[in-house]
Amino acid sequence: MEYKNFGEVVKKAQGIPRRRGIVAGGEDEHVLDAVFEAQREGIAFPLLAGDKTKILSLVKSLGFDAADCEIIDVPGGENPARRAVEVIAEGKADFLIKGRLDTKDLLKPVVDRKNGLHLDRPNAKGLMSHMAFFQIPKERKLISITDGGMVVYPDLEMKKGIIVNALETLGKMGYENPKVAVLCAVEKLNEKMQETVDAHQLAEANARGEMRAGPQMQWSCVVEGPISYDVAMRAEIAELKGYQSPHCGNFDVLVVPNMAAGNLLGKSLTISAGAQMAGIVVGAKIPIVVTSRGSTAEEKFNSIALCAVTSQDRI
Repeated sequence: MEYKNFGEVVKKAQGIPRRRGIVAGGEDEHVLDAVFEAQREGIAFPLLAGDKTKILSLVKSLGFDAADCEIIDVPGGENPARRAVEVIAEGKADFLIKGRLDTKDLLKPVVDRKNGLHLDRPNAKGLMSHMAFFQIPKERKLISITDGGMVVYPDLEMKKGIIVNALETLGKMGYENPKVAVLCAVEKLNEKMQETVDAHQLAEANARGEMRAGPQMQWSCVVEGPISYDVAMRAEIAELKGYQSPHCGNFDVLVVPNMAAGNLLGKSLTISAGAQMAGIVVGAKIPIVVTSRGSTAEEKFNSIALCAVTSQDRI
């Protein structure tokens, strides 16, 4: 299957048992708007970790009902993410949401092995990565870009992990054999351009069955590269350039060479092309909503819907 828009993701989330999302640093207006909307839509019940007095005051000032959430008091000076991760480890929450705190403080207790959220798979090696989903005007389905937010300069093995994380995430969403394009500036192998070498080797590794996911490693994917953005996105451009592939114009995931490229591409789509975005961090035992401080409540809500769907086994 595939998703045409975020509305379909929300509908999928509404069709499964309601999840529990915990906010680390609940003193954030936009996050509260998003989590209470998720509560109203039957997607996720919000737990809010942070300064209880401040959170309760903000909840009331925004017109929400404190009975529709659970506030977990975290004394001043303590990292609310640490308490949030403890709640998840206790089985009382299904995914983590970034609130009013820095991303590094959010992720520090997640990567701490003693907290039990580290996922060490042989073909991903515990790598956590960012997946940004885009609803782009005039495109017929959601497109995911990875990794524009976590892994700064991935080497070949890291890129394998990034693809495996994407495959695992899409598998839980119901995708079958998703199509992955490893983006470069050109479509041909060039030894002077390391990203093309990596792309070529990634396609070969996938052909050998090295990039699979799922409880029984049953999920597979198509990996093509090196391939440029225009060729990946438009079949007619692929034909003009002589690139032979039945998947051009129909890829589900775009793998970028590094974080800067992913960040620039993502912001170009949202700022200049009017795309809607949702982003989650994947690769741990639970998905994580990590959006920027400038993100809208709508972006955070869509990200919560993604977490609700991907925090469970495939449906």
